[in-house]
Amino acid sequence: MKKYIVAVLFAATLLSYSQEKSTSNLWASDRPDGHAPISIMGDHTHHKGEFMFSYRSMFMNMNDLTQGNKDSNISAVHSNYMVAPKNMDMTMHMLGAMYAPSDKLTFMVMANYIENDMTLIMRNGMKFSTNSEGFGDVTISGLYNLFNKNRKAMHAQLGLIIPTGSIDKTDVTPMSAGNTVQLPYPMQTGSGSFGAKFGLTFLGQQDKFSWGNQFTSVIMLNDNDQDYKMGNSYALNNWIAAQAGKNLSVSFRLEGALINKINGTSPLLNSMMVSTADTRNSGGIYVNTGFGLNYLVRRGSLKGFRLAEEISAPVYKDLNGVQLRTNYNLIVGAQYAFH
Repeated sequence: MKKYIVAVLFAATLLSYSQEKSTSNLWASDRPDGHAPISIMGDHTHHKGEFMFSYRSMFMNMNDLTQGNKDSNISAVHSNYMVAPKNMDMTMHMLGAMYAPSDKLTFMVMANYIENDMTLIMRNGMKFSTNSEGFGDVTISGLYNLFNKNRKAMHAQLGLIIPTGSIDKTDVTPMSAGNTVQLPYPMQTGSGSFGAKFGLTFLGQQDKFSWGNQFTSVIMLNDNDQDYKMGNSYALNNWIAAQAGKNLSVSFRLEGALINKINGTSPLLNSMMVSTADTRNSGGIYVNTGFGLNYLVRRGSLKGFRLAEEISAPVYKDLNGVQLRTNYNLIVGAQYAFH
């Protein structure tokens, strides 16, 4: 089933290439629909000498349990583990910067700060919560323009993930006798491993709307100092944005993502204690939809300043093992580009 989902999304990407008529114009980013939805990173490049700074705030809510593509429950998890997760909230603050030393090449750096809160239930019905926060991993990328003609453009991305985030976050639990213990994988703020990021983005425009297709992959390169590495991930995004005035655009996005299981096991975690400490309950396939708004200031002292938001939710999932289900993601952000 997973292969069929990926094939359908890939076909949707290919079909979009034939939906425009050639003109003599270049694809342009200086219009409200000239950027992808705010959830998409590395969607555009810049002209020589241009800078852009960005800030994004993402809130993700996870609630209820899923096993494979079916609903599960706390009782089912308690049949195999002493503790089951009930819900989780994650807030991520993302800072980004882009600079183009030439028309062909744009450099990009992304850093983030993460806050995690999880509520869990023991077999005896007792509820408790764990918390963690800290800086995440940093990504440095180069975006290289392949072409820009006939109001279509394509660029490639090559990036390095630097493990600046922590994999040593701890907290007190009812079973730890007042001592802090290692928190499971979803509660860590980093991967502990170097990674390579590869991407390819295609963009197209008409007079009143734009669209794009982006494939990205993240390949983890080494085991961290706890003898595991996060699963590789692959994502295919397709979006269309239509102008709703001189300064505003609305967008719709369809995403398919495949995330592999965690490879290896941390010796600091007991996989029989809680389901989130068992690497068999990690990764899966996801299909998400998103709706966004993008507002661009086109005149005056704030020319080049954008405000954007997107809310997304899953429409299909097939998860490995038993995991919390994502209810929605909300991202708001601001971008400012200047010469």
